[in-house]
Parts: sequence; C-alpha cells; structure tokens
Amino acid sequence: MEHEMRAEYEEGVLPHADTPVKIWHMVRLEGTTAMCGRELAPAAATQTAEVWGTRQGEPFCHSCGALYLREHPGDIG
Repeated sequence: MEHEMRAEYEEGVLPHADTPVKIWHMVRLEGTTAMCGRELAPAAATQTAEVWGTRQGEPFCHSCGALYLREHPGDIG
C-alpha cells in the first residue's frame, strides 16, 4: 500500500506554503485521514513517505509511525 506524509497545523491555522507544521502524519496515498485517525486538511502540505525518519519528516506522529512500521517492517533504516 502506498503512503505519504501529510501536515497537521496548529488549531485554527490555515495551510499555506509558509505555515509552520505542528506535526507530520502518515496517510494512505492522497488520503486525509492519518493512520492514527486524525483528520487532516485536504490542502495540507504533503511529502513522500521516503522522508519518514529523516530531519525533513520531523516532528512525526509516534502513533502513525508505529502503525506504518507494522505495514512496512523492512523500512527501518
């Protein structure tokens, strides 16, 4: 199954190119529901799942990370 990372922002903040990301979540490709169950804005920034576990993917939701690892146990780098 394909995944991507989607941004969560502070409460009441609309996503724009320069909006700081509160935390990154993992979603199934082009989805808006994080693996942890949080609903994310359809306009939120996304990035490839390949940056998970790198500085570019921080801060990252621990719950999404645990669930992602269950689906991709060989991706621990």
